[in-house]
Amino acid sequence: MTGRLTGQLGPRTLQVVYGELGPAALAAELPVATRVDRAHLVMLAERSLVPADAAGALLRCIEDLAAGDWAPLVGRPAPRGLYLMYEGYLIERLGADVGGVLHTGRSRNDLKATVTALRLRDWVLDFAAEAVRLQAVLLGRARAYRSVVMPIYTHHQAAMPVTYGWYLLGVALAVGRDVDALRAAAAGLDVCPLGAGAVAGTDLPIDPARTARLLGFAAPAAHALDAVASRDTALRVLGAAAGLAVTLSRLAADLQLWSTAEFGFVHFPDRLVGGSSAMPQKRNAFLLEHVRGKPAQALGAWAAAASAMAATPFTNSIEVGTEAVASLWPGLEAAAQAVLLTQVLAGGARPDPDRMAARAVDGFTAATAVANRLVRRGVPFRTAHEQVGDAVRRAVEAGSTRLADFGPPGWLADLGLGNLGLGDLGLGDLGGGGGGLAELVAAHEYGGGPGAFAGPHAAAVAHWRAGCGWLRDRRRGVAAADAELAGAVRRLA
Repeated sequence: MTGRLTGQLGPRTLQVVYGELGPAALAAELPVATRVDRAHLVMLAERSLVPADAAGALLRCIEDLAAGDWAPLVGRPAPRGLYLMYEGYLIERLGADVGGVLHTGRSRNDLKATVTALRLRDWVLDFAAEAVRLQAVLLGRARAYRSVVMPIYTHHQAAMPVTYGWYLLGVALAVGRDVDALRAAAAGLDVCPLGAGAVAGTDLPIDPARTARLLGFAAPAAHALDAVASRDTALRVLGAAAGLAVTLSRLAADLQLWSTAEFGFVHFPDRLVGGSSAMPQKRNAFLLEHVRGKPAQALGAWAAAASAMAATPFTNSIEVGTEAVASLWPGLEAAAQAVLLTQVLAGGARPDPDRMAARAVDGFTAATAVANRLVRRGVPFRTAHEQVGDAVRRAVEAGSTRLADFGPPGWLADLGLGNLGLGDLGLGDLGGGGGGLAELVAAHEYGGGPGAFAGPHAAAVAHWRAGCGWLRDRRRGVAAADAELAGAVRRLA
């Protein structure tokens, strides 16, 4: 009971609204909340809004609670939630004249928005670190396997000759754009909501810029209503994380197909596969199925959070600040798990060059190059397409891959294909990981083909380094703010 109210929620309703306030709940919420408290108390003391000795006593009490893992708070009644229970403990311990000044110039509304922003910022930095590590794995494997010839597929049919390294580079580029999206979304976390109060700021002469700096934000919020009403940054962060999970699920779909016995393109070591409880011969690449399934959790979380926010009044509301935010964390965790799993899977997958090259030959993946050589000799492309397609049909019917034997007499003469080591396009010399077909792949140097691997790979590495630099700078900024806050707290406490 407090102020105007003379009643309180019943036990079952309290559990629904606030959950189980055990040690785990305290350890999850209070370290971040008291981080905000420390900065707020430093600012209040510096602005002479609370006595320095009162601020110091509060800071010492908070430090004692943290050092003891919040043990004095375990089991205390919390009729208005965890934070007010914690504040009540401070008042009991220090008296109303000291414990009662903590909330000066703020509300649970801006406190909650700030706690959410800090949690998201910490999560983004950890997630970004794993994402750029995954980029490094993909780029490293791309370079290692840049010469391993394989067929690329369209509509699940062998299409053209490429290399496994070139394929991985394409995935790495997509991952890089997902990291860019995460960085763009995280820009909204540069603004500190603390100081917005309940919804319209305060008439007390607080210094929001000071608390923003102590908490590692670039600036305070410019508009109090926006600060407490908006969680669009959280949605964008989850959207970016879900986008990365979607990209990884597509890589997993390819690797799952290519690791089957029917394809045999890639092999996973025993540490990355599972057996069967009933079938002793099985080697199941089951981790890939987890990667394929994680986007469903991330996208479902985004839909749940967005649905909770939709059509709510543009002010502080439980639907937005509590229910929507609660939906975010499982989705963010699912995206983080997808990244961790893909790191080991992309790093552990080993290609089989002979199987890949053999399928590139059997799939007639050089056919487009043959048509293009006819075009160079003046044959209209559609005519060349018809001639090569007819030759492929005849070769398939005869059980052969020698296109030169299935067209008009001398139809492939003087095409210059011998310069690629393909001779008469019998393709019989394509053993040992690609042979002459590798030279044909190297000729695909226009339009972003595998023959132009070096330039895009170097650009992707430079892009990855920029992402690493962004992450390093952000971590340094947070560490500097933490050090400044710790020094200010020591001086007061």
